[in-house]
Amino acid sequence: MEEIQHRTVEANGINIHIAEKGQGPIILFLHGFPELWYSWRHQIHALASLGYRAVAPDLRGFGDTDAPADGTSYTSLHVVGDIIGVLDAIGADRVFVVGHDWGAVMAWYLCLYRPDRVKALVNMSVPFSPRNPMRKPLESLRAQLGDDYYICRFQEPGVIETEFAEIGVDRVLKHFLTCRNPAPLFLPKGNAFGDDPATPIVLPSWLSEEEVHYYTTKYQKTGFTGGLNYYRSLNRNWELTAPFTGYQSKVPTKFIVGDHDMTYHAPGSKDFIHGGGLKKYVPLLEDVIVMEGVGHFIHEEKSDEINKHIYDFFQQF
Repeated sequence: MEEIQHRTVEANGINIHIAEKGQGPIILFLHGFPELWYSWRHQIHALASLGYRAVAPDLRGFGDTDAPADGTSYTSLHVVGDIIGVLDAIGADRVFVVGHDWGAVMAWYLCLYRPDRVKALVNMSVPFSPRNPMRKPLESLRAQLGDDYYICRFQEPGVIETEFAEIGVDRVLKHFLTCRNPAPLFLPKGNAFGDDPATPIVLPSWLSEEEVHYYTTKYQKTGFTGGLNYYRSLNRNWELTAPFTGYQSKVPTKFIVGDHDMTYHAPGSKDFIHGGGLKKYVPLLEDVIVMEGVGHFIHEEKSDEINKHIYDFFQQF
């Protein structure tokens, strides 16, 4: 099997690591937290074998891509700027895009800011979130779920990083990657994951110790701050996107989520996805797939099915 190629491109003032394989129309894969380009390893091999050029960057703050020290440099405008810079650097005009978790969020923003660069989108886990002009997102989350809700716990720089360091990078990653509880995730201070640290975490069949080790080696080098800065930019993104209130994402889209994913069970999420809200804001939404018995890391857990969904949808274009 041909190996995945790695290189660094200069884009938007930073060095961005990309992994790529194959020849043909480009599919850009955007990862989430706590992940890396590596999260797309199954898709890169599969889609390259089916006639596409698969390109997966480490987003800013992750892996082998630069992590600006300024925590305010992780807004949607910064990240979409990086994405456009990568497309320009690799000579791509319009591309197919696949996103998951924060990668899905940034893919939605990409379709808002630069729909001219996107042929079609497959987004996973996180649905489009229309801007509420009356309330900042963190205020809403705190009111609904309280200060121990994981996104709220991530806000103060350095605090959760210190707790994660005490728990250990490997164990923190295993907690996140193996989480299958669809209920909201709470991280109480001093007992973040609520378990005995001496108890081994059993990995699912789709995730090996060797694969976790890859993530661990990268996060031991970078820490978690880069990824956490995305959560710390929620209110800043809200402020910056005021001109886009009520705006629609007008790119042909397929949305996929697992029914054990906590994002699917977030307050109001199911009603928004199935009750017409998602279609209202994504008028070119062509399909919504809810995969039964599948958790958050859907592209790793059910890689073969996801590869087929991606291929079948993009073949239409």
